[in-house]
Amino acid sequence: LGADADLIRARHPRVLGVTGPHQYEQVVDAVHRCAPPPVRHDPFTDLVPPQGIRLTPRHYAYLKISEGCNNRCSFCIIPSMRGRLRSRRIDDVVGEAETLVRAGVKELLVISQDTGAYGSDLRYASAHVHGRDLHSDLEGLCTALGELGVWIRLHYVYPYPHVDRVIPLMADRAVLPYLDIPLQHGSPAVLRRMRRPAATETVLERIAAWRTQCPDLTLRSTFIVGFPGETDADFEQLLEFLQQARLDRVGCFKYSPVEGAAANRLDGHVPEAVKQARWERFMQVQQQISRERLQRKVGSTIEVLIDEAGEGEARGRSWADAPEIDGVVHVRAEPAPAPGSIMPVHIERAGDYDLYGSVAQAATA
Repeated sequence: LGADADLIRARHPRVLGVTGPHQYEQVVDAVHRCAPPPVRHDPFTDLVPPQGIRLTPRHYAYLKISEGCNNRCSFCIIPSMRGRLRSRRIDDVVGEAETLVRAGVKELLVISQDTGAYGSDLRYASAHVHGRDLHSDLEGLCTALGELGVWIRLHYVYPYPHVDRVIPLMADRAVLPYLDIPLQHGSPAVLRRMRRPAATETVLERIAAWRTQCPDLTLRSTFIVGFPGETDADFEQLLEFLQQARLDRVGCFKYSPVEGAAANRLDGHVPEAVKQARWERFMQVQQQISRERLQRKVGSTIEVLIDEAGEGEARGRSWADAPEIDGVVHVRAEPAPAPGSIMPVHIERAGDYDLYGSVAQAATA
């Protein structure tokens, strides 16, 4: 933008700054240079609270670390809509996280289109955070966020090799032992048509290694059935992958064309009735896996973050449950706990997707 920026400033000297597309932080920096924000929040004159306005409950918040995506999955149009990956610097992300924690947030859900690729566009530039220099990469981000004393949950992390370095932080509970990895399918042939990495054996090996390092690790993923060209054999491979991976939380979608997606031009589109039948069979297999994995928690005591509470009962989530997409923990409690509190719950029984228990002792937070 160098020469163009100089030309714009020459013709329009009152312009505060010139940036490229989607460079939101640079725009805000330019505004703040000319109109610095107040040092402290004044509730009598400031309409917006210092942590901003959120649509989530007070005790959890989403923390977006990047925009756009460098992948070219054939079923997705995000790169054409939002452009290539643009990561926020680590000090900027941690600054927002600190503001949210000061406002009472107990859980930060780290999101982006491709969380595992965080910082690659910045060449993992370092920044001064908490008295030391940290790289703008996934490990550095988890290290910094893990020092804030709240739950840190990672979403949309494809199992790149460097994700291995985050698993010890999960084993030490610096971040929650929870990974949302969008695997999409278990057949190498379908994955190639999706333009996704197709080394399913490597993924299974990595999952096994992760669970050896961190036995409490919860893995969630999403899959697509009925993708163009998916054969009966491909679908059987997907079910076999599920049985081997033993994922804790799984979502499944029937393929649906998206306007502008490359997959629309593929041959072998699957009839709707076949999609439905495969979806139902997929969900039956995963339901049994979920039931078996939850049953292992019966008799244990786990920490639960309370989302809703009524007379004598409450609903919350353990570290294994993300809001709105995973199961919940039903808690018997007298008196009713306050939403946002974290308490130990003794698990008494398990369903297909939810746990049931009672408060083991006084709330811990």
